[in-house]
Amino acid sequence: MQTDASFWDSLVFDGIDDVDVEAVTAAFGTVDVVARGRAAGAVCPDCGCFSGRIHDSYQRRLKDLPLGGQTVVIRLTVRRFICGAANCPRRTFAEPFARLAAPYARFTTRLNHILERVGLALAGRAGARLASQLGFDAGRMNLLRRVMKLPDPQFSTPRVLGVDDFAIRRGQTYSTVLTCGEAHHVVDVLPTRKAGPLTAWLTTHPGVEIICRDRAGAYAEGARLGAPDGLQVADRFHLWQGIGRAAETCVAAHRDCLHTPRLSETTRPDTDSPQDASDHPEPDPAGRRAQRKKAAHALVHELLAQGHSRRAIARHLGWGLNTVLRYANAVRWQDTIRENRPRSSRLDPYKPYLERRFAAGCTSATRLHRELIAENAPVTYGMVRAYVATLRTAPPDAPPPPPKVRQVTGWLTRHPEALSEEDHAAPKVVLARCPELETAAGHIRDFGEMLTGRLGTQLPAWIDAVEASQLPGLSGFACHLRRDLDAVTAGLTLQWSSGGTEGAVNRIKKIKRQLYGRAEFELLRKMILLQ
Repeated sequence: MQTDASFWDSLVFDGIDDVDVEAVTAAFGTVDVVARGRAAGAVCPDCGCFSGRIHDSYQRRLKDLPLGGQTVVIRLTVRRFICGAANCPRRTFAEPFARLAAPYARFTTRLNHILERVGLALAGRAGARLASQLGFDAGRMNLLRRVMKLPDPQFSTPRVLGVDDFAIRRGQTYSTVLTCGEAHHVVDVLPTRKAGPLTAWLTTHPGVEIICRDRAGAYAEGARLGAPDGLQVADRFHLWQGIGRAAETCVAAHRDCLHTPRLSETTRPDTDSPQDASDHPEPDPAGRRAQRKKAAHALVHELLAQGHSRRAIARHLGWGLNTVLRYANAVRWQDTIRENRPRSSRLDPYKPYLERRFAAGCTSATRLHRELIAENAPVTYGMVRAYVATLRTAPPDAPPPPPKVRQVTGWLTRHPEALSEEDHAAPKVVLARCPELETAAGHIRDFGEMLTGRLGTQLPAWIDAVEASQLPGLSGFACHLRRDLDAVTAGLTLQWSSGGTEGAVNRIKKIKRQLYGRAEFELLRKMILLQ
């Protein structure tokens, strides 16, 4: 029995010198290890005096790491010693086992450390399922409580601070994440995306020299108040996002230019006198929905002409601000009617192949389906048959559909080297029919060169040129850049950006999915900081 005890002593309490194993029993999938302390006495935690006088003893039950698929339970006898110091307020104290378990704990330190890692990696329910399979048998709330007890990591105040928002509940509640622009790790998480918390954080953490942010007004105000000497840098990714939205607005305002002119509009018989295209305008949309949009467009523009702001109009009419902005930015009421976009399908990437094969004479849906399946295409026979039926009914000389607004926007905002040969030719046809879009394409190209070449000194001249062109969307974008000119110029000149912050936001989305949307802000903040 002594041999077995020494074996278990070296196996279970490896590296722990103050514990002796007295007995080991195994039954019903559980290994019970009976142990006690081997020290002659202990030091009083209050006065520091050594005492060997035993007052009494009690037994602690500690769960330990499983062994051979069996649960290990340590039944540890703990002695209470009498403090002999006359001036010590403590009369008795328990024998400490600092390396084995914390006071009042029911798990050993090493098991507790593993459960903390499981909780950080998988959160509540998923972590509890994994712990059960590993033989730890810890509930989801047990894991989350261990995560909440962990101390926050301590970071020094970064010289370069990245600021960005993320959604707690999309469209309703947002928070702010702060990252180190040099090490790209999360420094802190703020409960809102307002200026106040950011100002308070910067005030209590002096030393921030550069603040990389998006162009939100709250972050600009918070950075200005909290770090007045800091240099604000507008992020290039958000700048390119902004010009992309402005380009889409500009293309949508010139949607009529995307349609191919009809033969009757370009060539007429010699007997007819030439007439301007304005004599044959496209018929306006009809119906009650079109009439409502026409009336709403007229009402919004009438209130704008009276000097009311867009927010005031939204409050007066009880509409959403985005609705009022859509009517206010539309030159004609017809522009407020969105195009009917077809639904995407798994067959979309393979439609050009089906069209080429159909034009080559292969009209069998079964054969075409087999060819796609041979290429591991995720399509069904019904998809192929339905699309082949549309190819059979389509007139052979039907003109191609006009390009969509977003498709043209992609042509204008993508790098020329990223465009295919077909995408190189298609924009030229559209731009040749619309001088305004050709001018917009030049402005977008110049802004892209400034962004990639770090030519921020050219920004004022670019803003003047865009405002002079008075293009919808782009003019408003240029006006907003002028209001934040210093930060935008720094973003187009310096090397700093919010790339690391955007990566942190992506990791936060993964953590949110693990928590299934049930985590409060404090738990989510703890998971973000510790991961």
